[in-house]
Amino acid sequence: MSDHHVSPDDSWVPDACTLPTAERPLRLAEFDQFFRDAVRGADRLSAQHLRLQLDGAEQVEKTARDLTAREASCCSFFTFDIARPDVNSLTLDVRVPAAHVDVLDAVAQQAMSVRVRR
Repeated sequence: MSDHHVSPDDSWVPDACTLPTAERPLRLAEFDQFFRDAVRGADRLSAQHLRLQLDGAEQVEKTARDLTAREASCCSFFTFDIARPDVNSLTLDVRVPAAHVDVLDAVAQQAMSVRVRR
């Protein structure tokens, strides 16, 4: 069984997500907007670990903390860590267990795809 729903709008949403289906397009739009506005780069540190470099603004950190907290509550297999290595830098580490590497692949692809289109 696939770990993804297959449709153009939610192709990277895992079946394990408990967010009500009606709310998913809104969450996807929030992530797309966040990726477009905040992501400055991405590094795949391992198959199970993605690091996003974010704009260092305080509002970006606030948005990242809010969005990742809500996402972790419905997709509990995600682990999100937000760090500020220095005053101007902000990183978001996204980790998943081996069973969900394909979801992380899709998140990485979406983050960079939306970022490139901006």
